[in-house]
Amino acid sequence: MVEEKMMIAYGPVPSRRLGQSIGINNIPPKICTYSCIYCQLGRTLNMQIKRQAFYKPEKVVGVVKRKIQRAKENQESIDYLTFVPDGEPTLDENLWKEIELLKEINIKIAVISNASLVWRVDVQKDLSMADWVSLKIDTVDRDIWHTINRPHRGLKFKKVLDGIIDFSQSFTGNLTTETMLLQDVNDKTEKVERVAEFIAGLKPLKSYVSIPTRPPAEKWVKAASEFGVNSAYQIFRKQGLNTEYLIGYEGNAFAYTGNVEEDLLSIVSVHPMRKEGVKNLLTKAGKDWNIVKKLIKENKLIETEYKENKYYIRKLPG
Repeated sequence: MVEEKMMIAYGPVPSRRLGQSIGINNIPPKICTYSCIYCQLGRTLNMQIKRQAFYKPEKVVGVVKRKIQRAKENQESIDYLTFVPDGEPTLDENLWKEIELLKEINIKIAVISNASLVWRVDVQKDLSMADWVSLKIDTVDRDIWHTINRPHRGLKFKKVLDGIIDFSQSFTGNLTTETMLLQDVNDKTEKVERVAEFIAGLKPLKSYVSIPTRPPAEKWVKAASEFGVNSAYQIFRKQGLNTEYLIGYEGNAFAYTGNVEEDLLSIVSVHPMRKEGVKNLLTKAGKDWNIVKKLIKENKLIETEYKENKYYIRKLPG
């Protein structure tokens, strides 16, 4: 029960898009519609496209409220409540109810989605309740979609793209997009131009160009080069898009809410932390590195390395 609660809400964590955000993990690990080659949490354990109830909405909201209270007691600021779970948040058929109940708290609500189910009317209705929605659009090429996102076989790419267009035309909140650029996969000029043209038609508030900044699911995956990222930025801007990079470390401002082991494990279950971020959290809690050694020994925490930086991630089932 304690383990489950730790994984439902985490943070506040520093978000490069949303300031200080409490993450809401409304999907058990690791259930998703995709198994993206760059995913920071590794390969998908359970691929599905059928929506279902995972947790009771009241339970999710209760855990989030307690996390908010503990954050406030420790003078931690909160800008957003963000649905950004181990898997795809729209697989949760209770998403609408959770958003409805959380709105009573009067903190803005965000949902970060891979956009795979936005063609569904019920998903569009759920997302329309949020203040801020991010949709993943890595490519508009079907073959590249299969290479990068490795979708559930029941998904149809044209249907996904049409769903994104439909939602963009009805959503009244802040719509943003994110495009992950991978070297020699989707970073060629003509491919990026097509993506930018498609996104321009959505008229998003902002479009993010990103690269993997944490260890990817597949070791062979490489971030696009500096030239490729800058080229994509210029192409997006040429389409009139308000474009920003998501290419740097988000910082070490991870919040301490009273129980450092719980905070650490809940954060790294969906948000791998760099070593300096872990150290900063331990300092806030007045603890030392022995806690990390203990969690590694208990097989709850894994140490890994990416681009000469050490990262810590949660040991997931399977």
